[in-house]
Amino acid sequence: MPLASVPVDLPRYMGRWYVITNIPYFAEYDFVASHVEWVLRPDGKIDDIFYGRKKGFEQPETRHQFLDTVKPGSGGGEWSVRLFWPIHVTQMTLWVDPDYRYTILGYPNKKLGWIFSREPTMSDDIYQALLARLDAMGYDTSRFRRVPQSPEQLGRPGFQSPGGKD
Repeated sequence: MPLASVPVDLPRYMGRWYVITNIPYFAEYDFVASHVEWVLRPDGKIDDIFYGRKKGFEQPETRHQFLDTVKPGSGGGEWSVRLFWPIHVTQMTLWVDPDYRYTILGYPNKKLGWIFSREPTMSDDIYQALLARLDAMGYDTSRFRRVPQSPEQLGRPGFQSPGGKD
């Protein structure tokens, strides 16, 4: 089943989002306490800044900045993300709750996906409900790994640990 983006209220969607879980790819392995900041620019583009601590909570926070462009006609739910010139990828908002507390993002091929929250923690009930949404979209939810946002989460089942191993 092909994925479809949902429209979003861009000004409301901006701000800090914590990475609760993802299908980790090479640039996200080894990160804890990761979050993104989205800032709508006057030209309509989005500054997309990723923060995280590589290999442990005691490490300094790193920062990577990308530039996103909203795909025309997508209602704000589909973005072209410039990783570095000339490489762009498509990021899709697959779901956002009415209060803009949680969102699900993905890529058209379902090889990558994320659950974000406005808060660094999420109840297991909400987490399972959001995984069920991903499952209904055709994602292999066994590939998702929770990102530790606090040291107490290290070593818990299903959480990534520094080094990318569970």
